[in-house]
Amino acid sequence: MNILKKLILIASLIGAVGLAQARTPLVLMTDFGQGDGAVSAMRGVAFGVDPQLNVSDLTHQIPTYDIWIAAYRLYQTVNYWPEGSVFVTVVDPGVGTKRKSVVLKTKNGRYYVGPNNGIYTLIAERDGIAEMREIDEKVNRLQGSEDSYTFHGRDVYVYTGARLASGAITFDQVGPVLDPASLVKISYQQADKSDNTLRGNIPVLDVNYGNVWTNISKSLLDQLNVKPGDNLKVRLYNKDKKVATVIAPFETSFGEVAVGKPLAYVNSLLNFSLALNQGDFAKKYHIQSGADWHIEIEKLESTKK
Repeated sequence: MNILKKLILIASLIGAVGLAQARTPLVLMTDFGQGDGAVSAMRGVAFGVDPQLNVSDLTHQIPTYDIWIAAYRLYQTVNYWPEGSVFVTVVDPGVGTKRKSVVLKTKNGRYYVGPNNGIYTLIAERDGIAEMREIDEKVNRLQGSEDSYTFHGRDVYVYTGARLASGAITFDQVGPVLDPASLVKISYQQADKSDNTLRGNIPVLDVNYGNVWTNISKSLLDQLNVKPGDNLKVRLYNKDKKVATVIAPFETSFGEVAVGKPLAYVNSLLNFSLALNQGDFAKKYHIQSGADWHIEIEKLESTKK
């Protein structure tokens, strides 16, 4: 191979490495909606750091101030993104207060940039914390924003996240290490089994269809030896108040029951869920979701012979 070909090969390899680094996903999630320029301003800051950044959106439709829903949307989606992805998460009713701004690295190698306010409850439990650092705003803050106190999503979080995703800074350069035990967590009903009863949380509703999702995994459901056609007695609670009791068959798909009838099934995250075939379960039974909502399940008898 002559010298010219070697130089071309070396240049192409260097370019490929740089392009791969620039393509680290930077994923944005907020409760801002898209009716004004807030999300666009954040994107502008990211591209100002590096015009080649791969900037994507998880959602900007988190209900206003709803940290719990934000925590669940992270849990629902992040493991479908590649290792090294950087998530900027801005649901921050305490913006400008003494709550800390952090970057969390999970044990599976993803990064989360945002407030330490409970938003990382579920991913920390599932994926584990490798390390957590406080953002040093003397270094990692958009120049000229020092007198702004109410838009950390633009001035601190997306700026720091973009610098991390682009390779402008390393994780060590984010700021000082924090004790993982200082991560703020939201209390909720863990999924468990006691005798012949399963208990769990109702973290979220399927917003398009009114299906009720839980944190009870298929593997936990299997401990009741539930098979398609088995009847389940389901009790749904808000705190200590029982809101509804429903008898529903466990089925593999919605069409296994008549239109308008309830069923239990395993959703796309392999967790126990409830639905009405072509109807809205949550609306009919007045069910909502969140850390205060929980569910109990007992197996009855099969509807199939």
